[in-house]
Amino acid sequence: MALIKSISGIRGTIGGLANQSLTPIDVVKFTSGFAAFIKQKQNKDKLTFVIGRDARISGEMVNHLVVGTLLGMGVDVIDAGLSTTPTIEMAVTMSHADGGIILTASHNPKQWNALKLLNEKGEFINAEEGQEVLRLGENIGDIKFSEVDKLGQYSKNSTFIKKHIRAILKLPLVDVEAIKNANFKVVVDAVNSTGGIAIPELLEALGVTQIIKLHCTPNGLFPHNPEPLPEHLRDIMEAVVAEKAHVGFVVDPDVDRLAIVCEDGTCFGEEYTLVSVADYVLQHTKGNTVSNLSSTRALRDITEKYGGQYFASAVGEVNVVEMMKAHNAVIGGEGNGGVIYPELHYGRDALVGIALFLSHLAKSKKSCSQLRFSYPNYFISKNKIELDPNMNVDAILEAIKEKYKNEKINAIDGIKIDFTDEWVHLRKSNTEPIIRIYSESQSETTAEYLAMKIMKDISDVMSSEA
Repeated sequence: MALIKSISGIRGTIGGLANQSLTPIDVVKFTSGFAAFIKQKQNKDKLTFVIGRDARISGEMVNHLVVGTLLGMGVDVIDAGLSTTPTIEMAVTMSHADGGIILTASHNPKQWNALKLLNEKGEFINAEEGQEVLRLGENIGDIKFSEVDKLGQYSKNSTFIKKHIRAILKLPLVDVEAIKNANFKVVVDAVNSTGGIAIPELLEALGVTQIIKLHCTPNGLFPHNPEPLPEHLRDIMEAVVAEKAHVGFVVDPDVDRLAIVCEDGTCFGEEYTLVSVADYVLQHTKGNTVSNLSSTRALRDITEKYGGQYFASAVGEVNVVEMMKAHNAVIGGEGNGGVIYPELHYGRDALVGIALFLSHLAKSKKSCSQLRFSYPNYFISKNKIELDPNMNVDAILEAIKEKYKNEKINAIDGIKIDFTDEWVHLRKSNTEPIIRIYSESQSETTAEYLAMKIMKDISDVMSSEA
């Protein structure tokens, strides 16, 4: 069992003991801590929050706990029900709310759930704010709940997905006419979560009439590992070929990550979701881009091609957003298929990613695979090492830093080692008890070799410490 408190929210496995996994006690603690934090920050007693959830099995139970706690804190609750993370981000500002909570563990398996915490801008709270929420939650005995005449009011609103889609259709770079004329056939794998509601509705609004739904029943019964990696996507890869579809779209349970499958059944590559959308945006809007340290160099190459500057942030959506604002980026995101288009809102959004990608694909007159081959070709090897609770991760990273001190080192988030033609990035995950090791090269063999070499270095350090 696990409970992880990080920049990505309060995330844990359902069941078990309090403070060791995500139990009802922990949900109440940190929900009340968040409400208390927003009251302090806004300096007002009466708040409104928007909440929504993905379709995972524990969602309804967690929803009841969160709603009851917020009402007990005197917070008015607008419950969007089954929704997507980007939709709730937008719903906060649409409702002029003081904050929001999304009940989702994103790409984690079914035993996980989480509270993702949003400020009044519909953006994730930062690390410092998160620490204050944790402090307040851990001291729940000091939190004052509302008296009976000042309890919060509860309402439901199921219109936010439609409003989200309407806002996408109004974007100047979303070319509905071009998409409609392309007569695309599209396969969708929504891993039986809320993408099964939102993505087909979006595609219909974009003029796509041939939609093949795969795992689009929002019952939380994930048919495969919900992280949209190639090894988990055999069903849609086969379906795209069998249906003679132009493209396939895969989203994670809360619909903030987008993976693409080409017409020949090959994966476009999660890293290249952002690259392709950025290519389209930069063709029409001059400016800078941002992705995190673990993302492909191809975005840098595309950005410089159009005369912009590329910047790399620490991993985590809030870090990417902060750097995008600092450098006035016109597009950004993460190499896990997360597209952030500030013209719509500052959040990873698979729906706007699909709309921009289909506009690009339609206007390019290329097949999906041809479009992919038009970009600089890099290979990323993504690996991880499970952590023992007793491991001193900081000492391990420091030892690797010392070993490669003659190379270019970036230590703002773990350790990134930049070699002449490749790089490797190792960092402790915010969402799982692991060290992630990402390496990139123009050669797949070299990327794999580099990852294995660093993993051996880590193993040697762990052995020497033991």
